[in-house]
Amino acid sequence: MTKETEYFIFLLEQYAQYSGTTANKVLEKWDSLNITDFIMDMYERYHCEAIENAFEDINALIEERSAVH
Repeated sequence: MTKETEYFIFLLEQYAQYSGTTANKVLEKWDSLNITDFIMDMYERYHCEAIENAFEDINALIEERSAVH
C-alpha cells in the first residue's frame, strides 16, 4: 500500500469521525459527487498541514458540488 493510499484511508476515517458518520457513508458521498479522486490527489497538500484544513477544503468541495447536483 502506498503512503498516499494509507493517508487517504486515515483522512477518510478521521473525516467520518469529524462528521459523526461512517467511513463507508463518507466514501459513498464523495463517490456520488465525483470528488474521491480529487481528494486522493491532494495528498501532497493535505498530509503536511493540519487535518482540520483538509476538512474545511472537503466541506467546501462538498458544498460546491452539492449545489450543482
